[in-house]
Amino acid sequence: MNFSDATIAIIGLGYVGLPLAVEFGKHRPVLGFDINRARVAELQGGKDHTLECTSDQLKAAAQLRYSCEVDDLKKCHIFIVTVPTPVGEANRPDLTPLIKASQTVGAALKKGDVVIYESTVYPGATEEVCVPELERISGLKFNQDFFCGYSPERINPGDKVNTLTTIKKITSGSTPAVADAVDGLYREIITAGTHKASSIKVAEAAKVIENTQRDLNIALVNELSVIFARLGIDTLDVLEAAGSKWNFLPFRPGMVGGHCIGVDPYYLTHKAEQVGYHPQVILAGRRINDNMARYVARTTIQRMLKNGMDVPRCRIGVLGITFKENCPDIRNSKVADMVREFETWGAQVVVADAWADAAEVQHEYGIPLGQISPEQPVDALVVAVGHNEYRALTPAQLKALTRSPQPVLADVKSLYDRHAMAEAGFSVFRL
Repeated sequence: MNFSDATIAIIGLGYVGLPLAVEFGKHRPVLGFDINRARVAELQGGKDHTLECTSDQLKAAAQLRYSCEVDDLKKCHIFIVTVPTPVGEANRPDLTPLIKASQTVGAALKKGDVVIYESTVYPGATEEVCVPELERISGLKFNQDFFCGYSPERINPGDKVNTLTTIKKITSGSTPAVADAVDGLYREIITAGTHKASSIKVAEAAKVIENTQRDLNIALVNELSVIFARLGIDTLDVLEAAGSKWNFLPFRPGMVGGHCIGVDPYYLTHKAEQVGYHPQVILAGRRINDNMARYVARTTIQRMLKNGMDVPRCRIGVLGITFKENCPDIRNSKVADMVREFETWGAQVVVADAWADAAEVQHEYGIPLGQISPEQPVDALVVAVGHNEYRALTPAQLKALTRSPQPVLADVKSLYDRHAMAEAGFSVFRL
C-alpha cells in the first residue's frame, strides 16, 4: 500500500487537527475540514485563536487548504479524524461527534481509501462503532474495499516544547500492510519516531491508560493534600521532602480538568463495565479529582468565616478559568464548578483570566469575565490557574487587589511563598 501521492483530509481543526494539518501541509496536499464555518474563515485569514499555530506556521503549510464543504472530501484518499470525544452529564462517553464524522467520511469513501482515527476512545470503539458507520454510509466492505488505522493524539495544549513532531507517535492499522503504511505516513512528519502497535485495540488502550495513570497519580496527591491539611502540615513541603528520593514521582495536587485527564478514564471504565467488570481504583480516583473544586471552594469559605467575614456580602475574586496555564483552552474547566459552589453560599464571584476568550467562557459556562483590580477589590482571592501573569504578582500586588483587613488567599497551584503572603496580611490556603 502506497500513500505517497494521496491527498489527506483532516476532519476537525481544533487543538489536535490543526497542528496535524499544518505539518502534513508542508509535505503533501492536505484538506483541512471543519463544520464550523467561522473556524474555517479564521484559518483562511491566517489566524488561529487556539494559539497552537502561529500565522507564520500556517503560511509554511503551503499545500494546506481549508473547507467546510463535504463534497471537497471526495477528492481525498486518506481521512484522519480528530474530532472531540467528550463525556455527558452522567460521565458516559458521548460518541456523537465521532459517529457524525464517520458518517461524513463514509459519504466520501472510495475503494482503497484509508480512515485513521486520532480521537481518544475506549478499546474497540474504532472497529465496533466507527467502522459500521463507514460501511453503512459508503456501501463498501471493511478490510476489503477500505481500511482503517488508529493513531492516538498526544497534543499538550499550550506546550511549545513538547509539540506534535517531537512526541513519539503510536500507530496501528486494520491489516499488517495498512499498519506499515500508516506508520510510514506519520514518520513523514514525526521527528521523534513512531511506535507501531500490534493492533488498533492495543493503540486505543495505550492512549486511554496514559491519562488514566496521570489521573490516579494526581488523585493520590489530592487525597494526601486533604489529609495533610487536617494534620496542619503543608503539602508542598512534604512533596519536596519526599522528592529528595530519586524514584519519587513529582505529581502535584490540583483541579483536574481539560479534554483528556478528566475525561479519558471514563471511556475505559465504561468499556470495563460493558464486559462485566466494575472498576474500583480508577473510579475512586475520579471521585476524588471531581470533588477538588468543591473542596477548594468550601475550604476558602471556611477561612473566610474564621476571619469573621459575612460571606453573602463578600466579593470573591478568581484568577484564571482555563483548564491549564498559559493556554486559552477552557474545555472541562473545574474552575467553573468552583465558581458555582461559591455562588451557592451567596457570595458575589468575579472571574478574570488573562488568556481566555470572554465570549467562549460566557457561552460554555454562563460566567461573565470581569476585572479584579485595586479599583474593584475583593475580600478573598483564589488564584486558580498558574498563568505567567499571575505567577509574577508580588505579595503587595496581590494585597492591593483585596479590601478586607485579613483577606483569604487560596493559592490553588502553590505559586507563591506562603510565608511572604502571610506577612503581607493574607490568610493563606493552598492544596
